[in-house]
Amino acid sequence: MEHIHPGFLFGLLVFLLVCSAFFSSAETGMLSLNRYRLRHRAKEGHGGARRASALLARPDRLLGTILVGNNFVNILASSIATVLAMQFWGEAGIAIATIGLTLVLLIFGEITPKTLAALRPEVVAYPATIPLLILQKLFHPLVWALGIISNGLLRLLGVDATKKGSDSLTTEELRSVVRESGHALPVNRQSMLLSILDLEKVTVNDIMIPRNEAMGIDLEDDLEQIIGQLRTTTHTRLPVFRNDVNQVLGIVHMRQIARLLTHNQLTKEALEAACHEPYFVPESTPLSTQLINFQKQKRRIAMVVDEYGEVLGIVTLEDILEEIVGEFSNQDILRSPDIHPQDDGTQVIDGSAYIREINKALEWNLPCDGPKTLNGLITEALESIPDSAVCLKIGPYRLEILQSSENRVKSVRIWRADAAPSAPDETR
Repeated sequence: MEHIHPGFLFGLLVFLLVCSAFFSSAETGMLSLNRYRLRHRAKEGHGGARRASALLARPDRLLGTILVGNNFVNILASSIATVLAMQFWGEAGIAIATIGLTLVLLIFGEITPKTLAALRPEVVAYPATIPLLILQKLFHPLVWALGIISNGLLRLLGVDATKKGSDSLTTEELRSVVRESGHALPVNRQSMLLSILDLEKVTVNDIMIPRNEAMGIDLEDDLEQIIGQLRTTTHTRLPVFRNDVNQVLGIVHMRQIARLLTHNQLTKEALEAACHEPYFVPESTPLSTQLINFQKQKRRIAMVVDEYGEVLGIVTLEDILEEIVGEFSNQDILRSPDIHPQDDGTQVIDGSAYIREINKALEWNLPCDGPKTLNGLITEALESIPDSAVCLKIGPYRLEILQSSENRVKSVRIWRADAAPSAPDETR
């Protein structure tokens, strides 16, 4: 090699540096590819994505090919650089070549190409798949032998190299992907996807209409009162019961009695005959499960019961859909009629309001893993039924009880400590 023309050796050295940059960028680019976007593009027929998928299917072979090629060109480049340096500077050229080539390889063969590949993995990886596939075939015997040795060493350390890790995402990881989608997804669609993921954590007990607020037909009422109730109701389905909702007879659809109601021919017997069998669901059923059950049962309304069979309330298909897409009413109006904003920035809220509805309407974070209503939250915090004008603090929120009765809190004034500095800040 000492008798080879220096110009040729220098050109070969530059070529080897380019090869080193190729292997470095190919390694980083291939391993930085988004696996889900890669699979999607491969299914669409993108050639580069298909080749990349084939290479990544055996990462041991891919890394073996890249490392063999990269080490070969780096060692050969080091030898050539040493020969060139000795031709120019003699024995001192060895130190000069070592220091100089190390800096050149780090800058042009490692840092720069790997940074580019990390920032633009698809731009680098897809074109690199063609030479990588060719080199994989050329280096296959050597890579195979080295792979056997490497896998044997891994087995000694208790690692099975044949087992591939799962690429599946957990619910929390998928939630993070949706949040970080940026401009790829509009805000309303992000919200819908996150709400779908949250269906597993929310139960029917969290969204049901409590029995004391549920609309229903009591057959013990006068017929005229029942007819008046049916004519003015805004619901298409209503439970029918005697005396108490626990004595539910069935669910009536307004369409079934519309003709009788129009011609004033409705009787209690006809109303009872038009009822469908009631559908009962446990209070702890997750919304994701109940949504599927509604579909299987061809139902749109269910009676929620506790472990003793006591009816707690009603849940409808619309209630679950509203958890996903939001209320089907004007978005400019607060979702809960129990929330009344004040001029000073505080909120006057009915004690029976659901904490989840308050959090959704006001974008707050009142604790909702225990009591479901504001009244329950306050009585749990104070461990008693408080009198009016009592104030308390729950996290960053300040609560002033405006009205209470013997057994519950009726009205509460709430504000965030940092949102209404002029509001009183008493605690108990």
